[in-house]
Amino acid sequence: MKTQMIEDVLKVKTEGNEPYDIVLKESFADLPACLREIGCEGRRACIVTDSNVAPLYLDEVEGLAKGCCAQVETYVLEAGEEHKTLDAIRGIYVKLIESGFDRKDFLIALGGGVVGDMTGFAAATFLRGIRFIQLPTTLLSQIDSSIGGKTGVDFDQYKNMVGAFHQPCLVYSNVSALKTLSDEQFASGMGESLKHGLILDAGFYEWQIEHMEEIGERDAATLLELVNRNCQIKRYIVEKDPKEKGDRALLNFGHTLGHALEKCKEFQMLHGECVAIGFVAAAYISWQRGLIDEDEFYEIRDMNVGFGLPISFDGVASQAIVDAVKKDKKMDAGKIRFVLLKKLGRACLDTSVTEQEMLEALRMLNADEL
Repeated sequence: MKTQMIEDVLKVKTEGNEPYDIVLKESFADLPACLREIGCEGRRACIVTDSNVAPLYLDEVEGLAKGCCAQVETYVLEAGEEHKTLDAIRGIYVKLIESGFDRKDFLIALGGGVVGDMTGFAAATFLRGIRFIQLPTTLLSQIDSSIGGKTGVDFDQYKNMVGAFHQPCLVYSNVSALKTLSDEQFASGMGESLKHGLILDAGFYEWQIEHMEEIGERDAATLLELVNRNCQIKRYIVEKDPKEKGDRALLNFGHTLGHALEKCKEFQMLHGECVAIGFVAAAYISWQRGLIDEDEFYEIRDMNVGFGLPISFDGVASQAIVDAVKKDKKMDAGKIRFVLLKKLGRACLDTSVTEQEMLEALRMLNADEL
């Protein structure tokens, strides 16, 4: 696909639900108007955030929400993937019950992908489903996880093993929040951004390389375009395949090995970093199969360095990562669903990737086994 002109509101069509807007702004100033438009006026809202984001944005967002909601509650989760559990969801349920929430009230997810996934899952399951709003504050959540209705929690360190599809009624992204991210968190988001270009829009992939300096400086106009073009790609996929029965699985490029690495490293590496390692490995297998050429593989690998992403890992055996893949939810009738590149900007699903191919790709990246 080819991304289009930049707009500050993108409408996402959903299967069996009302469409929702992705609103892209440089502040939270327009949030009250957006809340009124989706029916928050006179209703209760609970803002769920985490211990990292709360000091930065909770007071501001709470104050803006109080301008139109009848009651605003807050709930602060401990930050980190290790807290993405059913026990933590229980705390959200207790808060909503004790505050008297009903089916017409709202949850508001303020934070990154972990907060968005957990809040969405709580919204999907509380009273069999209440409405929720995404206010993503990380690059990864603004361009990927806040869009499309995937929600969930980890189970015994198996990533997103328990979840539900539950669409938000609004995604409001304040791109200025990206300037407060650490370099590591920003780079993690770039792992997903580069992935989007590699699987669906070669022109966008090249645009990112051409604008590497402006992206690294977090130039405001460049960030708006970066987020917007990513959102267009994610919208295109989720509208075409809302429940991952076909093309949406292409978004898992880099995730098959990436999720397994993330688990084996006990979440000590960020999600986008693991995805980046995963898509370099997938690109290596694509090269070895003759789908892309050697120069294309090395460009994909080396561009990670320019965006602060890793091209190697250590501390875990490659065989352990492959073993973890076999327990992933992406398995299909005992076969591993893998995403490979046919060329830059075009990906394909494959169930014939062997354990030996994965091991070879991982050992090429494993600093302990080189």
